[in-house]
Amino acid sequence: MINILVLEDDVKLNYIVCTFLNDKGYHAISCKNAQEAFDKLLEQPVNLIISDIMMPGIDGFEFASQIRKYDKNVPILFMTARDDITSKQKGYHIGIDDYMVKPIDMDELILRVAALLRRANIANERKLVVGSLTLNEDETTTYLDGEEVQLTVREFNILFKLLSYPKRTFTRTQLMDEFWGFDNESTPRTVDVSITKLRDKLNNCKDVEIVTVRGLGYKAVIKE
Repeated sequence: MINILVLEDDVKLNYIVCTFLNDKGYHAISCKNAQEAFDKLLEQPVNLIISDIMMPGIDGFEFASQIRKYDKNVPILFMTARDDITSKQKGYHIGIDDYMVKPIDMDELILRVAALLRRANIANERKLVVGSLTLNEDETTTYLDGEEVQLTVREFNILFKLLSYPKRTFTRTQLMDEFWGFDNESTPRTVDVSITKLRDKLNNCKDVEIVTVRGLGYKAVIKE
């Protein structure tokens, strides 16, 4: 399933866009403000972002700018009433991929979404490639230099999460809540054990390092 985050403070338009996307086979994640969107991005991988510009609090420009600090690749489509060239220039300078002016034609929106996903090479196959390391989300498989690395589903999901947001620190509690759920026997130490096993299995990988952030948790660092 391809996840598309929709950030739009107009409740009616948000509902229309999300419903249309869902009807076309995508999974729309509805957000009414930037903080809600940031929270959703921490919970699950997102394949594309559709964002308004004019919103209370953090506007679309600042939101997109923050996204680009930790994710250079996720496609961002601005959907806004602002039709001036200055806004378009600012958006593209920040790093957005496409710009649509309201009122939005839903059929055109779907065409643009498909084009953005195709360019990102995730329309049919969701892969995360970091140097010699390849993760295939649909198959839940990991390859290092073309050789499969045997990871458990939980280890794969943790690694995919960390690599989806390189340099972002995830606390032990965040990882435990997402990947162990309400398992009463799990503790922060359980997370440490899984990270140690992951490091052992990726010992020969020269492109990625799972770094301990003392007192907080873990982050993935992509080596230059």
